[in-house]
Amino acid sequence: MVSNTDEYFMQKALSLAEQAASEGEVPVGALVVVGNDIIGEGWNRPIGTNDPTAHAEIIALRTAAKAASNYRLVNSTLFVTVEPCSMCAGALIHARVGRLVYGCSEPKSGVIESNGCLLQANYINHKVEFRGGVLGPHCSSLISDFFRQRRLAKKRSSGPVT
Repeated sequence: MVSNTDEYFMQKALSLAEQAASEGEVPVGALVVVGNDIIGEGWNRPIGTNDPTAHAEIIALRTAAKAASNYRLVNSTLFVTVEPCSMCAGALIHARVGRLVYGCSEPKSGVIESNGCLLQANYINHKVEFRGGVLGPHCSSLISDFFRQRRLAKKRSSGPVT
């Protein structure tokens, strides 16, 4: 895929991230593409579903696997607004996703380039090609704004100490 295509699909993932934010979830959006067709999409939903595995990537992989009638998603690309965590990176490997495109890095829990570089580990039996930084500033500002607003709301709700 060319850069313009990556940006096009990342913009769609950003729209999904906005859906997560509107539900009070951390704004992360993901979609799975084969060719130029979106076959799966998701946004963060662990809070609303009481499911710690309900990350955007996992939901997108689940819907894509159902659409493909196959748990292997060979020749697919997963677009996600934030660098995946270890759980989601593992799911990419097990699903045999061909390519990962992500928006901004996640210095605390991202494992693609920030911590550990999981997809490049010698013991991994399937290699996923990856590209980071696609619409990175947009993805980063969405997350930063969300947490800034959350901190302000918490500060307002605690009120003055008497």
